[in-house]
Amino acid sequence: MGQAPIQFDRASGALEGANLWERTAALALTTGSKISSHFSHMGYIACANLLRKTLPERNIAIKLNPDAVFEFPYGDGYWSKLLNRAYNYEDELEVLFKDSADVDYTLIDCGANYGYWSVLVSSKPFGSHKAIAIEPSGQNYPKLVNNARINGNRFECMKCAIGETRGTARLSGTKHEAFSIAGGGSQGGEDVPVIALDNLLDDGKVGASGKYLIKLDVEGVEIAAIKGGKRLLEGDSVIICEEHGSDRSHAVSRFILEHTPLKLLVYDPRSNRMETVTELSILDRIKVSTHVGYNVFGTASAFWQDRIDALNAKAARRMQ
Repeated sequence: MGQAPIQFDRASGALEGANLWERTAALALTTGSKISSHFSHMGYIACANLLRKTLPERNIAIKLNPDAVFEFPYGDGYWSKLLNRAYNYEDELEVLFKDSADVDYTLIDCGANYGYWSVLVSSKPFGSHKAIAIEPSGQNYPKLVNNARINGNRFECMKCAIGETRGTARLSGTKHEAFSIAGGGSQGGEDVPVIALDNLLDDGKVGASGKYLIKLDVEGVEIAAIKGGKRLLEGDSVIICEEHGSDRSHAVSRFILEHTPLKLLVYDPRSNRMETVTELSILDRIKVSTHVGYNVFGTASAFWQDRIDALNAKAARRMQ
C-alpha cells in the first residue's frame, strides 16, 4: 500500500498531502480543464495522461461532499477534471439524483467504473440510497471496491458485465472508461461473467416492487442490456443510457422508441428541461459534440414520469 492519497476538497479547494511537483500538476490539470471545457474537454484526457507519466504513482481522494470521498490514481485523464471546481460531471444526472433524494429507490450502476455515482447516491446529501455497482474490469474493480471501503462499504459491488442473457464475454479496450464487451473476440482483454438486468430480480438482489434508477454505461451493448431488463423496466424504473455523440443514427434511442414501451426523454440545455423525444431529430440538435456521450432516459413508470414533470416545473420557475 504506497503513499497515503493526496486529499482534495471540492467545496473549499484545499489540496493537502501533495509535494511541490504534485501541486504544480494540480494547477495544470485544473487550468487544462477550464480551457478545454469550452470545446467539450477535447484533448484533455490525452494531455492529462501524458502529465501522469511524470507523477509518482499514488491516489488522490476527492471530497465530493461532506459524506462522499472518491479516490482514483492521481493524474488520471478521465477523472482529473474533478480538480476543476467549476466542472460538473454529467450534471443532468446530478439534478435527477439530487431531486430524488426523498424517494426510496436503489441505484443500479452498470459499468460503474470506479464508482463515482454509487459513492454520491449513497451519501447523505443525495438521500443515503442503496446502490449496486456493477463493473466487469479486473483493472477497475479493485478501485471500485476501494471506493466502497473508504465510504464505509455502504454500497454493494458486483464483478460482471451486463448483457442480454447470462454467460461470459470478452472484455477489451485500452481506456479504463471505455472497456467494452461489444468487440467480441479482439486481441487481449479478459473473460468476464455476464448477467442480464432481470437476473438481479431472479437472484433476489432487487425486488419487483422497488423503485430503481438504472445507469447503463456499457459501451456499445446498451440495446442487449435493455432487452435483458424487460421485466425490471416494466416497473418503477428509469434507465439512463449513453448515446454517443458520434452515432448520428441514434441507435440506442431509436431502439427504445421503436421496440420498447418506454417513454424516451433527453435533457435539452436550450430549455433546461427533460424533453420527451417523439422523433429522433431533436437529438441531431442536442448531440453537438462527436466525442462525448449524451444521456437519454427511458421509463414506463407513471411515478417517475410525475417526478420528471415536477422537476421540469421547478426548472421553469428557476428560468423566470
